Amino acid sequence: MPVFAAELTEAEVQQAVDAQGKETVTGNVFIWFLCAIAFLKVSQKIDSFMASLGVNVGNTGGNMMAELLIAGRGLASSFRGHGGGSHSSSHSSSPGSAAVQSSFLSGGLAGAVGRQTERSAVNAATGYTEGPSIGNALYQSSLEKGGDFANNVISNIAQGNYGQVGSIKGDGAVSAFQSYMGIQNEDKTDHSYTNVEIGGGRITGVESGSNGDSREFAMYHADQYTAPTQGTYETVQSVDGATWYKQYAENTVSKIPYDAGDGKIAYNESIVQKLPPTPPRKDRI
Repeated sequence: MPVFAAELTEAEVQQAVDAQGKETVTGNVFIWFLCAIAFLKVSQKIDSFMASLGVNVGNTGGNMMAELLIAGRGLASSFRGHGGGSHSSSHSSSPGSAAVQSSFLSGGLAGAVGRQTERSAVNAATGYTEGPSIGNALYQSSLEKGGDFANNVISNIAQGNYGQVGSIKGDGAVSAFQSYMGIQNEDKTDHSYTNVEIGGGRITGVESGSNGDSREFAMYHADQYTAPTQGTYETVQSVDGATWYKQYAENTVSKIPYDAGDGKIAYNESIVQKLPPTPPRKDRI
């Protein structure tokens, strides 16, 4: 049972002395005191580290004890998942497990907790799980600042296996795209984005300019796709240093056939914008 200093009374101390002896109680209190100091020092390091990731520790929600319990439970699940048997097969079925093979946070015990937290964040970002979780809270807080934690989660999804990891789409996809591409606040006033989807080595959406013009775009991860051979493209980089080929929809003649009579076929022609064909994946060549 955890003991909090605010709940410890003089009578309880005297009772413990009578039952266990002065030396034992003194030793226990001294050990507790050292643990408290160590916890405060670790907490300060964690706060500093979280801030460097762009995570606002004041907005993660809940209290410290509840979050530690959640992290501990997630860590236990992680260990069970790697223990083999049915636990292993169920553990590997989530997008987070497929996307996060190692953690950029650190190694050892902290790395195991970090990987479990990232898995939780990936599962939330892809819509695999709903509801509050420490991973999702950290992801959302980091996303607001374009922090490393959020961008690492987005990178894992953007470059992951679509069939296993899924994608980011819906309301959170635009914020994820802007953070991952390092789009600053001043750039957001010139362009806006809708219908964004991120995953499987591709990023698609609609880009609108300040003049109201809108164009579909598609981006292909250079390590997973060959360079486009049809249409024009530009090369851009995401914040993780990955290279992407970016193409916009181009004017294309659309022909819609109709029966002109006398057994003849005619066409209604119009100019529409259409994305060039998707370039081949390198793993399928």
